[in-house]
Amino acid sequence: MPGDPSYDTARRVYNAMIDRRPRLIARCADVADVMAAVTFAREHKMLLSIRGGGHNAGGLGVCDDGLVIDFSPMNYVRVDPKRRTVQVGCGALWRDVDHATHAFGLAVPSGIISTTGVAGLTLGGGIGYLTRRYGLTIDNLLAVEMVLADGRVVTASAKENSDLFWAVRVRGGNFGVVTSFLFKGQPAHTHYGGPMLWPMEDAAEMMRWYREFIAKAPDDVYGFFAFLTVPPGPPFPGHLHNKKMCGIVCATPDRSRRGRKCSSRSGDSRLRRSIWLGPFRIRYSKLCTTVSIRRASNGIGRPILCVRCQTKPSRCM
Repeated sequence: MPGDPSYDTARRVYNAMIDRRPRLIARCADVADVMAAVTFAREHKMLLSIRGGGHNAGGLGVCDDGLVIDFSPMNYVRVDPKRRTVQVGCGALWRDVDHATHAFGLAVPSGIISTTGVAGLTLGGGIGYLTRRYGLTIDNLLAVEMVLADGRVVTASAKENSDLFWAVRVRGGNFGVVTSFLFKGQPAHTHYGGPMLWPMEDAAEMMRWYREFIAKAPDDVYGFFAFLTVPPGPPFPGHLHNKKMCGIVCATPDRSRRGRKCSSRSGDSRLRRSIWLGPFRIRYSKLCTTVSIRRASNGIGRPILCVRCQTKPSRCM
């Protein structure tokens, strides 16, 4: 609550422009804590917001003069390799899931930034490097455990409370407070990929090309078009640092020759004139981590480090 030494840290979210001051922040350690917080908010008619990873651009994980349920203590990942399922606590980030599932040759289709929270991205749909092959994150959701507005705990799946499960998958939030997710694990291990960059004046031409290319590309190939400020660090050449450019960040599974072929620039003059940083051969569990750090450069030339191992991305590929 306001006045506590950790209050300002606890109310901070990914978007630094958000400066909201909740009346209370409940750092829930288990489902019983969530039940108590929901009941308290209902009985005192308080606005309630849910903070998973705190990555929402609009800052929806924190509210003014209300109660915030902070799920960060409920961070766990349990992999069942025989059933190929992954149970995830609502406070986990995608880097935690990627790290846990990689040991079993599995992954849950997620986004492109490793520090995104599992809860918000899942309930919002979830699109990323594995989407064209395995669908959205929400398509790989098997069940949720959730606390309803009256304080009851229920499980929702295709077989149990199926109407509520349909609502969660189709409409996302506001049907209760999800406390854990059960996902289907998909086979994934190593990818080829990297960014291709062009001058900003080529943006319209390259967007038209990419629209045609991706519609015919194999389902294993994923990419997204971006407008970016080039981070001031490796592997980006020094003459590009802090320059505004357009680009395509792409990735495809390493299937021996096929992976290299899909990651090559041969056969198209527009690709050959790009600045192609790659292809890197990288573990899927590190793919989103590396991209997120390159996007998060502070712009003053400090080394760009992996958020997990605190080394340069090239060392953990």
